[in-house]
Amino acid sequence: MKKTNLLRASLFILLTLFWQPFAQATTAQQTRPNVLVILVDDLGYGDLSSYGATDLKSPHIDELLNRGMKFSNFYANCPVCSPTRAALLTGHYQDMVGVPGVIRTHPENSWGYLKPSAVTLADVFHSAGYQTAIIGKWHLGLESPNTPNERGFDLFRGFLGDMMDDYYLHRRHGVNYMRRNQKTVDPQGHATDLFTDWTCEYLKQQATSESPFFLYLAYNAPHTPIQPPEDWLGKVKQRETGIDPDRARLVALIEHLDAGIGKVIQTLDETKLSDNTLIVFSSDNGGQLGVGANNGALRDGKQSMYEGGLKVPTGVVWKKHIAPHTETDFMAMSMDIFPTVCEAGGIKVPSGLDAVSFLPTLQGRQQKPLRAHWFFRRREGGNRYGGKTIEAVRSGQWKLLQNSPFKPLELYDLQTDPLEQKNLAESNRQKFNQLSGLLRAEIQRYGSVPWQKPLSPYSKD
Repeated sequence: MKKTNLLRASLFILLTLFWQPFAQATTAQQTRPNVLVILVDDLGYGDLSSYGATDLKSPHIDELLNRGMKFSNFYANCPVCSPTRAALLTGHYQDMVGVPGVIRTHPENSWGYLKPSAVTLADVFHSAGYQTAIIGKWHLGLESPNTPNERGFDLFRGFLGDMMDDYYLHRRHGVNYMRRNQKTVDPQGHATDLFTDWTCEYLKQQATSESPFFLYLAYNAPHTPIQPPEDWLGKVKQRETGIDPDRARLVALIEHLDAGIGKVIQTLDETKLSDNTLIVFSSDNGGQLGVGANNGALRDGKQSMYEGGLKVPTGVVWKKHIAPHTETDFMAMSMDIFPTVCEAGGIKVPSGLDAVSFLPTLQGRQQKPLRAHWFFRRREGGNRYGGKTIEAVRSGQWKLLQNSPFKPLELYDLQTDPLEQKNLAESNRQKFNQLSGLLRAEIQRYGSVPWQKPLSPYSKD
């Protein structure tokens, strides 16, 4: 009997020693936050009711932002789609990963090729034991090796291309780019509804998983074509009497998007995932003025280096870590999301990033500016630019920009002139020369990275 008790005690001690590190690891895994990054497409700075819109109702996004910290001074890396997405997913200025412009179907009008060696957020989270998924718009490559499953995502349900010619048919130039992983699919329904439903389905599955998840939800709304469901358009017309027809369609598309995001948040709440999920909401660039977007009082919009093309509505939510109902004018940009969510997940941030974490700001701690100089650049083709670039540099209150490759650089003092009305290029040559020198050096740095498809599969990166 004594021998039996002694054996049991010995086994208990051995099991305790064996189990303790395992139990600690399991607990650590369970406490690591899930991460959901919601990126919408072409949402103007003034196109949420929480950012000043008076003819538009966005209760679900507004309520989401109220759960955490809302940014009034957040910038997209670029005033068009692909470059901002490349920056967000790699933590680098877009030119440094080979995506200076929009990636499109036809090679003669495609302006980027995601650098093969670039490490993505999905790569990093996957290596850390997270389940990784993208639902929605990819827009960083149409073929191998630059498809989502080859760039770190376990699951891809969405659209490879730059835009849809029809929200219901999901084609671009007659090509079906809708995929479930590598398989071409042809689902029925409005793209916003599909992406919402697929996300809710994924979240319900993850609620029973032992692994945390990183989900990148990239809606293509409210990008053109401005095609809201007819019932949503009818509600807007009935409510907003006398509204411009183009504006009515955009408002309806945004309100429909808002309802979809509401369903996603509701699913997070119902599955209790919202208790430990860090949520980032942002837009890839400013709103497109030609289709009725509202960028508030900011100058210009999408495709422009003025503030209306770059400043975007953004918020971050993380229950018990970020105080609700808080606002900040702290400046950050799309690529800074990368190290921020890594640090929140306890994941080592890759070295050499251009991006800097703003997690201290989210947690209510004082933080110095993320960088002394901020660069924005876009290469584009078509008849308007002919393959040339536009760019800007922000240094403190000063901003130097070239909004057309055929016009001189312009200098603005954003502290006294936030709407960029008074060009000081001639009256302050000292500041002009300083910033133009910084911009020139940065452009030279970008020149080290190719942005076209290699000529051979054996080409070096």
